[in-house]
Amino acid sequence: MRKTKFKKEKTELDKLNFRFNVISVVIYLVALVILVRLFDMQIVNGQEYRENSNTRLSRESTIESARGSIVDRSGNALVSTDMSFSLEMYKTKVEDEQLNHSILLMVEILEKNGDSYFDTFPISIEPFEFHFSSEEELAKWKEKYKIPETASAEEAFYLMRDKYNIKTDDIQSIRKILAIRYGITTKGYSTTKSISISEAISRESAVELQVRSNELTGVNIVTEPIRKYHVGNMASHILGYMGRISDKDEEALKASGDDYEYEPTDKIGKTGIEKVFEEYLRGKDGKKQIDMSVDGTITGEYTSQEAIGGADVVLTIDSNLQKITENALATNIEKIRAGGFSETHNAKGGAVVVTNVNTGEILAMASYPDYEPGLFYNGISNEKYSEYNTNPLNPLHNRTIQSPYAPGSTFKMITAIAALETGVTNTVEKINDNGPYILSPNSKYKPSCWYYKDYGRGHGPLNVSGAIEKSCNYFFYEVSNRMGIDNLEKYARYFGLGQKTGIELYNEKSGTLAGKSAAEKRGDTWGPGDTLSASIGQSYNDFTPVQMAKYISMIANGGHSIDLSIVKSVVNSDGTQVPDSEIRQFTNQKLGIEPNQVENLQIKEETMQAVLEGMRAVTEGESGTARSIFSDFNISVGGKTGSAETTSGDVNALFVGFAPFEKPEIAVVVVVENGGHGNYTAEVVREVIAEYFGMNMQYVNEVMSAEHEIEQFN
Repeated sequence: MRKTKFKKEKTELDKLNFRFNVISVVIYLVALVILVRLFDMQIVNGQEYRENSNTRLSRESTIESARGSIVDRSGNALVSTDMSFSLEMYKTKVEDEQLNHSILLMVEILEKNGDSYFDTFPISIEPFEFHFSSEEELAKWKEKYKIPETASAEEAFYLMRDKYNIKTDDIQSIRKILAIRYGITTKGYSTTKSISISEAISRESAVELQVRSNELTGVNIVTEPIRKYHVGNMASHILGYMGRISDKDEEALKASGDDYEYEPTDKIGKTGIEKVFEEYLRGKDGKKQIDMSVDGTITGEYTSQEAIGGADVVLTIDSNLQKITENALATNIEKIRAGGFSETHNAKGGAVVVTNVNTGEILAMASYPDYEPGLFYNGISNEKYSEYNTNPLNPLHNRTIQSPYAPGSTFKMITAIAALETGVTNTVEKINDNGPYILSPNSKYKPSCWYYKDYGRGHGPLNVSGAIEKSCNYFFYEVSNRMGIDNLEKYARYFGLGQKTGIELYNEKSGTLAGKSAAEKRGDTWGPGDTLSASIGQSYNDFTPVQMAKYISMIANGGHSIDLSIVKSVVNSDGTQVPDSEIRQFTNQKLGIEPNQVENLQIKEETMQAVLEGMRAVTEGESGTARSIFSDFNISVGGKTGSAETTSGDVNALFVGFAPFEKPEIAVVVVVENGGHGNYTAEVVREVIAEYFGMNMQYVNEVMSAEHEIEQFN
């Protein structure tokens, strides 16, 4: 029994010994292979492997997507993206002497071809001067770079030369090298993170830098998109501008639910359409791998992820009409300033909005003065930015959506509609303007019509159409006193006054609609006299030009509600169109717009006709306040002048109009700050209407000519 057990234990021990021996042999063989491999790499083929390993330093680089274009309704490019060359540098394992030589060669190639480069070195030469905003800033700089407090600009210059081990004695060459070396120090770079040297360099520089790349260390030419603003200052407040992203920008984007990963050097839309449609315009960046040797020579590159171009935003505006509108406004303001009418006023800024009365599309929108968006793309100069910011007229301010103005007499059509619809008057009743309006027997408040103030007598009996034609305050005092402020406020709100239109631009103001709620917010008590004031466009009434454009469009189209828009469509880079419902939802969420809950009032055709006839009489009637402007015009126009005194004593001039009267297509609203009289601004409306129908007639003539040729051919 014991013998059997002993044999069994011996057999198990033999098996273990055998396994151990096998494992030992395997380990020995693996070690031998490794040793042979190392010997081959280090001794036999060491040089070859070392050379190959130098090219295995791989860096990932971004391929910027081409930003989408912004075009007008006919497809004309207002803003687009062109491809350009930029120069960047990576850190490499080279000595100062080689790096400085490479930098100098690079800078000289750029300068030879007229290309600039980033230069923030704070010492200029010939003469030597420091460039700091304060003595305190200079002192901190000297401390940081270990330069004696008493050192002059020249002494500091040469100390910085020694810091970077620059061996040349040529002062110009030293300054060029210092510009780049200092930039590297302040901004930093690494073997995987580049520093930008120059943006938008010429093709000549790009080619020469590429050809001489063996003499340059860590230099890389990047092909990237650059924003082009093709129309200068035109439509600047619509298009907006771009600039480098800030922490505040990124926080705002993330707060809106945008999870896109931006780089600190990325440029984004800062204002206008560029900002609102950033997510659609920007596209999606791609990636590429760059293989580079340790001495900075690029040995190869390949795309790992293709870039996807941004979507195009198609606007509702017509670029020709936009140009004419802007020119007409600027010319009109200058004419008023120069005393081109019966009196001189120091006219200031102004705004014009042109709409399609049936669709709500904005055909042109001008704010004066304007600015040049293209200046912001690569960083606007301090001088120009200061010029914009210190200008009391604020060129960066979009008056069409950000400046509420008292409407003056241009509001009177609202009062007329409310009075007719509530039945406090009708189309035939004549109210006798015989002087000051007596609100009540004991009232001290006795407002009178402008006509009484000028001529010492009233207009006499007028119906609603005549009251609009002659702009008779007395008539509107009476009907508003009959119906009360609540009815007036109700109809004004239906026409979109005192509330945002929802146009696809940031910073639209809601303005103020006069009434009890507005008085309450100000801590005031509303009285009967306030109703009289509100009825003629005064009191708290303040509306933006774009709100006024919606109101006049609804007047022209028979009282039908419309939504204003400046974006016609958004088209992806693959040609597909983004659904309109998606765009509306996107902009509402982005701009914080909630649909207005306004009662849908069914306004009688008889009411609208009476109001429209009054507006036609303004431009055609014997007593029309704009008859002198439109008497020889071959297109029938309905309109209304307005003048509104501001708290500063200025008198803003307004004109609202539509055409053609028989079948309205467009509405035009003009406001000129301190323009004096609404009649003066009517010239702008005339010119805009003439251009609009001139374009239409040209199109009709072309079609007729083509049809005539076809008939002859047949």
